[in-house]
Amino acid sequence: MKIPVLGFLFDFASNYMWLQIFVVLFVVRLIYWIRNRKNNEKLEMKDAWWGPGSKPRSQEDDSIRPFKVETSEEEIKDLHQRIDMTRYTPPLEDSSFQYGFNSNYLKKVVSYWRNQFDWKKQVEILNQYPHFKTKIEGIDIHFIHVKPTRPPAGHKVKPLLMIHGWPGSFYEFYKIIPLLTDPESHGVNYNQVFEVICPSIPGYGFSEAPYKQGFNTVAAAQIYCKLMSRLGFQEFFVQGGDWGSLICTNIAQMAPSRVKGIHVNMCFMDSQTFFILGSLLLGRWFPSLFGFQERDLELLYPAKNILRTIFRESGYMHIQATKPDTVGCALNNCPVGLAAYILEKFSTWTNPEYRYLEDGGLEKKFTLDDLLTNIMIYWVTGNIIPSQRFYKENMGRGIGVEKHSKMQVFVPAGLSAFPHELLHCPESWARKKFPSLCSYTHMSRGGHFAAFEEPLLLAEDIQKFMGALKGK
Repeated sequence: MKIPVLGFLFDFASNYMWLQIFVVLFVVRLIYWIRNRKNNEKLEMKDAWWGPGSKPRSQEDDSIRPFKVETSEEEIKDLHQRIDMTRYTPPLEDSSFQYGFNSNYLKKVVSYWRNQFDWKKQVEILNQYPHFKTKIEGIDIHFIHVKPTRPPAGHKVKPLLMIHGWPGSFYEFYKIIPLLTDPESHGVNYNQVFEVICPSIPGYGFSEAPYKQGFNTVAAAQIYCKLMSRLGFQEFFVQGGDWGSLICTNIAQMAPSRVKGIHVNMCFMDSQTFFILGSLLLGRWFPSLFGFQERDLELLYPAKNILRTIFRESGYMHIQATKPDTVGCALNNCPVGLAAYILEKFSTWTNPEYRYLEDGGLEKKFTLDDLLTNIMIYWVTGNIIPSQRFYKENMGRGIGVEKHSKMQVFVPAGLSAFPHELLHCPESWARKKFPSLCSYTHMSRGGHFAAFEEPLLLAEDIQKFMGALKGK
C-alpha cells in the first residue's frame, strides 16, 4: 500500500510544480502584455480639415510648390508710416527691463529699423535656402528643405525635422542648418550629416492659419507626419524647443515606428505636477532619492525663484490662452508694439538677469538684423493673432487634461538642458516622459532660443545624441 501512496504524492507534486510554472508564465505574460500595450499606445491619426468651409469631395492637391519670400514697396512704405506715427511713454527712472521693454532703448531699436535695417537684404538671406509650400488638410504649409551640398562618403544622410516655437519662426534655425548639413565647410567634424526640413507652424510665418477652432500641437503633429510622407520619408528624426518640443513629442507618440529619435531642448511635464512639487519640496535634502545631480540643485534652488520666474514671465501666456484676439488686434496694427512685445521675450528668456540692463541684453547674443528679421516675418504675414491662438487651442481646457499629456514617449530621446531655460528639467524628470532617454546634457550656457542663440552648442549635442543612438 505504501508504493501507490508514494506514487500519488509524486504525481501530485509533479502536477503542482507544473501548475506553479503555468501560473508564473501566465503572470509574466500578463505583465508583458499590459506593459507592451502601454508602450504601443499611440495618438490616433484622424481625418481633419482646417481649410475654409466644408471639406470638398475632390481630392486635395498634394503637389509641392517652390516658394520665395517677397515684399512689395507698398508694404515697406506702410510699415514706415506706422513706425513714424508711434507714441512713446517715458520709462520709470532706473527701471531697465523690469517693467517690460524699456522705451528709451526701444527708440534706438526703432530708429535702426526705420533708417538702417535693410529688409531686402534680409529677404535675400531668407531665400538662400529652398522654400516650398504644399496643401495639407485644407491649408498651405510652408517649409524650407535643405540638403547637404556634399553628401559624405560612407555616411547615410538622415532626415531631420526641426520645429520652432513662439515667438520664434523657421528663421531661428538658419545658423544651425549649415552645421548640420555641411559641417566640414564650417570647421566642425561631425559623424552625422542631415538634410533638414524646417516648417512654419500653421498660423506662423508663411504657413496658412487654420480657419477652424481646435488646432493644437497634436493637429500640427499630424500635418507634419503627412508632410514627411509626402516628401518620401518613412523614417526620420525630430528636434524642437518651445511648442516645437511638444509637437515633436506628439509626432513620436503618433508615429513611433517612423520616428527613429527625438531631440528636444525643452521638456513639457504637464501631467507630472504632483511628482514635480514633491521632488522640489524634498529634493534639496534628499537629492539622490529624486535623481538630482549637483547642477540640478544649483538650477532648482532656492525653489521660490522658480515661482517668481513663473509669476513674472507667464503674464503673456494667460492673455494668449484666454483672449488672444484682443491683444493681437493691437499688435497686428502697430509694428513698434509688436516689436516690443516679442523682443522683450528675447531678453529675459535668454537670461533672466538681462532685465536689470537698460538694453535688456538683446545685443549680447543676437544682432538687431536677426531680431528684426524675425519681427518682420510676423509683420508681413500678419500672423501674430493666429500664432497667439495656438495658446488657447492648447491650454484653453487646462494643462495636463489632453490624452497626449498623460502618454510617455518610448522613442529614443535626447535632451539639451540649457541653464537659462524657463524651467530647468532634471534628467530624472525627463525620464518620466521619455523612458528611453539615452542622452542628457547640462549645457554650459544658453537659454530658451537655443538654435538661434547657441547654434554650435545645440548642433554638438544633437551629434552627441546621434552617437548615443548608434551605441544603443
